[in-house]
Amino acid sequence: MKAQALSPLIGAEVRGVDLETLDDAAFVAVNELFLKHQLLVFKDQQLSPEGQLRFSRRFGELDIHVLAQYNHPEYPEIFVLSNEVKNGVPAGIADGGSYWHSDFAFRECPAKATILNAQTIPPEGGNTLFINMYRAYDTLDDAIKAQLDGLKAVHRYRPRSSRADEGTRVVMDATQLAETPDVEHPIACTHPETGMKALYVHPGMTAEVAGWGAEDSRELLERLFAHCTQPESQYALQWSPGDVVMWDNRCVMHKATTRELPASLRRTIYRTTVMGERPV
Repeated sequence: MKAQALSPLIGAEVRGVDLETLDDAAFVAVNELFLKHQLLVFKDQQLSPEGQLRFSRRFGELDIHVLAQYNHPEYPEIFVLSNEVKNGVPAGIADGGSYWHSDFAFRECPAKATILNAQTIPPEGGNTLFINMYRAYDTLDDAIKAQLDGLKAVHRYRPRSSRADEGTRVVMDATQLAETPDVEHPIACTHPETGMKALYVHPGMTAEVAGWGAEDSRELLERLFAHCTQPESQYALQWSPGDVVMWDNRCVMHKATTRELPASLRRTIYRTTVMGERPV
């Protein structure tokens, strides 16, 4: 197994490992790389749905997404990201995650890891953008760090922003809305395994500072969002066939760019999500 840094910001490319037949020693090494680099891209994989589930479960309990209409028909723990249409029915969610977010930040116990298994990758487009939220916190000035100490933010899973590019086209029914009430999490969180501080606010899900109200929260949150998402802090992952990509939602923010992908270019990815603990 060999790992090479993807960029100075975040991530490593990993070769020389078969995730389908990963043994215990190799898993320990993978987990160490995961905590060190936050984002891993495993190259040249042929990971079956069953293999993806086995690999994912080694990190913890798997989620079954509330948008059940996009779950794999045979494996409900696999959420299908796809712009393909088969027999007149969408094969998956076409524009999932096309805003800055951390997976399941809207839940009491958000996601630990997200694992994506490439099925069909277009020759161009469909990049995924990533931000290292350790770095986002570390590069704040001391006055803002002191201001954030003890503050919590409200996280919400539904249209939540005045920005045209930070919404979602997904329509949720009443039951799905009822299953996703607002939750509060610290704005600055301590990673449970590394002990490092990470910023935990996301333009696509963070609605307001708890107890402040939306209007009084706007200036601080907009300042934090702008700080996190400045272009020089973003890493753009260009997908290749055979890629398996995983990241640590506790210290990584991401955004899909699939809205920019022409319908003629097919893209399908299988996603599993490992549940984590409540942020502290």
